Amino acid sequence: MENHRKKIAIFGSNLTSRYKRSLCRVFTLAAQEFDLDLVIFNTYGKIGTRNGFTEDYETEILDYFDLDQFDGIVFDGEGYSVDGMSESIERKLRTLKCPVVSISSRIEGFHNIDFDDNGGLRVMVEHFLDHHHFTRIAYLSGPLNHPDAVSRLNEFRTVMKEQGLPEDGVGMFEGDFWYNKGSEAAHYFLSLSERPEAIVCANDYMAISLINNLRKHGIKVPEDIAVSGYDGTLEGKEFLPHLTTVTRERKDIARKALKLLVDISDGKDGKDVDLCVSPKPILAQSCGCEPLDYQHVLDIVARVHEEKRMMSTDLYESESAMVKLNKVDNIRKMEAVFAEDSVNFGEYSSFFMMVHADENGIPAFDSSFSAPSGNFVPVIWIDKNKEYAGSPHTLNRSLFIPKTDSDRCHVYYLMSVHCAEKLFGYSIVEMIGTDIFTEFHNMWIHNLGLTLNALQKDDRINKLIDKLEGLSVTDDLTGMLNRRGFDDRSRNEIANISESKTVCTMVIDMDGLKRINDEFGHHEGDRAIKALANMIQKCCDSGEVAGRAGGDEFYIFASDYSESRLNRLIEHMKSYADEYNSANKRPYKLDFSYGAYMTETDSFGRIEEFLKISDARMYEQKMTKPGRRR
Repeated sequence: MENHRKKIAIFGSNLTSRYKRSLCRVFTLAAQEFDLDLVIFNTYGKIGTRNGFTEDYETEILDYFDLDQFDGIVFDGEGYSVDGMSESIERKLRTLKCPVVSISSRIEGFHNIDFDDNGGLRVMVEHFLDHHHFTRIAYLSGPLNHPDAVSRLNEFRTVMKEQGLPEDGVGMFEGDFWYNKGSEAAHYFLSLSERPEAIVCANDYMAISLINNLRKHGIKVPEDIAVSGYDGTLEGKEFLPHLTTVTRERKDIARKALKLLVDISDGKDGKDVDLCVSPKPILAQSCGCEPLDYQHVLDIVARVHEEKRMMSTDLYESESAMVKLNKVDNIRKMEAVFAEDSVNFGEYSSFFMMVHADENGIPAFDSSFSAPSGNFVPVIWIDKNKEYAGSPHTLNRSLFIPKTDSDRCHVYYLMSVHCAEKLFGYSIVEMIGTDIFTEFHNMWIHNLGLTLNALQKDDRINKLIDKLEGLSVTDDLTGMLNRRGFDDRSRNEIANISESKTVCTMVIDMDGLKRINDEFGHHEGDRAIKALANMIQKCCDSGEVAGRAGGDEFYIFASDYSESRLNRLIEHMKSYADEYNSANKRPYKLDFSYGAYMTETDSFGRIEEFLKISDARMYEQKMTKPGRRR
């Protein structure tokens, strides 16, 4: 049964942050309501805070996907903390045929879900003015190079001016939309000539930081100063006192965005359609509108304690998995480690990791990999519910999500798998329930990328070692074993003789090489040496060990040999020489002298002694040839 369900893509960043996690939940719920498949493209964004850095290859993987197969795109440009990344994805989305809805900022050419930011800020200021009858109100802004911060500050000033109050209230401080400026902000507000009755903050994180730092100065919230936040975060709901704030109503955003894309896909006119979501105030303890609920506080403390306990357990699991991945020496072991140890980022039903393959099918973790061909091969394929058994295990540009015949809707999270040096491919995970994975999933993806990189380096080193070892025992001109290689192999053959056996050694020397070099040049001499080497290798088809000792001299060793086998080898060599001379019409004849020695020996036999006898016999034969010339 082929799945004809509509498929929507969502582009966002840093989706495991607590601020963004609820966004994934509401879109999952909305997708289930409209019976849609979602593919959520997530990026890490900036990693770390104090010594943060950004990674390459975060969005390069998109170049290998056919995004026009989607019925619509949702773009959340707000979470991209890396300079230029949001703009880069926006440019790519503009090339697509399907409709795109922007849910966090107005973008010309896209459909937009507008959030009434100004209305939310107005509601909060008017609540302090009209309900609490405060007139000494201060404002904690976000960074003034951020458009949301500018918009919210302008609305604060407008409302204050309408009420006949100073437009900056009793004071305005520029914060950072994060926790870092709380101390400076508290010091600023407490140093004002008129202490504020209330402080309106441009987001929840700054409000939490401000309250914590006011507390250090002995200021109680809301008894001494009321404080409000903005955005309606989970942190604000769990913080004590609970924050008075304004929620973005993300469930409404998700439903409206997906319904608009479904309507357009069904042929309804969506041209120039933009939608608006109204804010909803949450009046809680930090402004004095809600009394402290001790049972609720105990529930929060218990939940936080449980989360802390689980965090410690999951951290131990991560440490164990990292050690195990560090010991992985082949790709299948990596899959086994993931299948057994991936228990710390939430329950999932399927996980696939696909890597680039080149035109010869060589995967990206192989050091022989050349360049991406547009095809991907799996290195991890975990399908707990057996929903993808019929799906091809090689994916490509048009089929980068595995096919399934299940009749339910699916929500996938897709991320690039890379390290600092290389893009390997991508991962897909489908979670059980409506929640996104935790931050430990990102740690897994990082470590899988590093493991692939280590496997590639190990493979490159092993191939280099093999090559060097081959060079150390191989003759450059003929490709045969050199003297060292021949000695090693022959000694090893003798050492493995368990009881006395007949062995044979031969020394073969080309006749007339000096004349060939003198009259026709060394390149012709090399040609003749290679021709004789080929003859010897063709004749050594019964386990004989052959090598070039140097110059025009060759050695053969054979264990458990017989006179008949020796005679066969010599006759074949003479026959090959005749064929070569007849076919090549050279102004010289390719000929050779040889000396053979057969003897009984055990594992203590000495190859040097056997060759010495063979060499003497070869020289005797050479000396008997008429018109002998070296």
